[in-house]
This record gives sequence, C-alpha cells and structure tokens, in this order.
Amino acid sequence: MDPSTIIGLFLAFGSVVAMVTLEDANLMALLLPAPMVLVFGATLAVGLAGNTFRDTVRAFKDLPKAFKGKTDKPQDSIDQLISLAEKARSEGLLSLEEAAADEKDPFVARALQNIADGTDAEELRILMEDEIDSKMRSDHVSAKFFASLGGYAPTIGIIGTVVSLTHVLENLSSPDHLGPMIASAFVATLWGLLSANFIWLPFSSRLKRLSELEIERMTLLMEGMLAVQNGTQPLLLAERLRAMVPPDRLGKAKSAKKGDDDEARSGKFASSKAA
Repeated sequence: MDPSTIIGLFLAFGSVVAMVTLEDANLMALLLPAPMVLVFGATLAVGLAGNTFRDTVRAFKDLPKAFKGKTDKPQDSIDQLISLAEKARSEGLLSLEEAAADEKDPFVARALQNIADGTDAEELRILMEDEIDSKMRSDHVSAKFFASLGGYAPTIGIIGTVVSLTHVLENLSSPDHLGPMIASAFVATLWGLLSANFIWLPFSSRLKRLSELEIERMTLLMEGMLAVQNGTQPLLLAERLRAMVPPDRLGKAKSAKKGDDDEARSGKFASSKAA
C-alpha cells in the first residue's frame, strides 16, 4: 500500500487547520452546513449530469484505489517471466497450461493459455494490446470524472457566495449582523476551492498515475510473454525487460539458472568473437 494520498490529504487539511489556529480564528466558522451541502451536493449532481450513471458508479468504485494505491513492483513481474521462460524451455510451451490454471492475474493467465494453445505470436500481440487499450480507456473514465468535479466545485462555490451575498443585501438594515453574514458567504467559495484542490483533482491525478503504472506493467508482461513464446533465453529476457523499466523502480533481481547464464555468456562471447 502506497500511503502518499492519505499523507498528502492529512498535510493539506492540517495546513489549513494550522493557519486558522495561528490566526486565532474559529475553526468551526468554516464548518457551516449550508455552504458545504451546496458545494458537495451540487458538485456531485452536475458531475452525474455530465456523465452516464454507469460511469459515475464506476468512478466511485475505483475511488478506494486512490487510498490503497497497490502497485506491483516491476521486478516481481520480471522474475515471474524469467521463471516462465525457464519452464517453457525445459518442459515445453504446453507446460504453460498448468501455470495458467494456477495464475491469479487474468491478463497473465489468458496469455499463458493462448501460448499453450498455439496461438500465433502476432495474433497474441493483437489480443494483449487490445486488452491493454481497453483497460486504459476504462481507467481514463474514472480519472476524467473526478477531474470534472474539480472543475465544477470552485464555480459552484462562487454560486453559493453570490446567493449568500444576496441574502446579506436583503439585511442591510441590520448592520450588526453584516460581518458574520459576509464571512459565512465566503465559506462557500472556500469549500469550492478546497474540495477541488484538496480532494477531486488529487483523486483524479492519483487514479491517472496508478493507471499509467498498471499499463506499464501490462506492457512489460506482454513483451515478456511474447519472448517466452519465442523461446528467448531467460538471462537475455531479463536484461531486455529490465531495460524497459526506469532504474529507480527496479529492485534486486533473482539469479537465472546457472545453465542459462552460461549459455547466454557463451552466446555473447561467440557473437563478439565473430564480429
């Protein structure tokens, strides 16, 4: 679990509380029900109006991902692919059918089953690319929904302020109450800005980034699966896959089998000697 979203939200709202405390202001003056109901209620309402009901439900189902932030390490995928490559070279491609039955990741399981069934490499690439594209478009819907809420919220906050100021102008005959009424009017704008920049836009950015990491993982798996099908030597496969991942995200690699290591080294030596 990556706690960056929880930590970020805690620090953001904590900064507001700290500012209010340092200025000796009343924190409860910012927690007024009326403007908060307008900002959050109307923002969600117009967000729903601008999307399909199914997209809205899906967006909120994806929301827990922003807090959990579970991302697989690229090195774990590389180690898995090396293990599959070793299995395919020693036992044949048909042995991958057994691995497909035990695999928990549906994307990997389908690829292994297709390899075991003898699916053409080009056909397999098309199938996996289509699945990756479908995943990317699905994730984009959720991120776009929360980004739209971040765009609506400040404007709705201003609407709340205008409505409240209209009420203030109706009570100019009571100057003693004008100060508190004007202050409460601007709370709507405050919550519009806070909800957009502290909640909706961070959620959108978080889901978008998690989607990018997942697409990178699936792309890595796709290239690895195609290499396994092609019979690529495990050590060379590991080097190729590690080259696809930024160095700062790579972990410690597991060692390939000694026989594969010797074979790869001898192949490299022969190639350099021939050159």
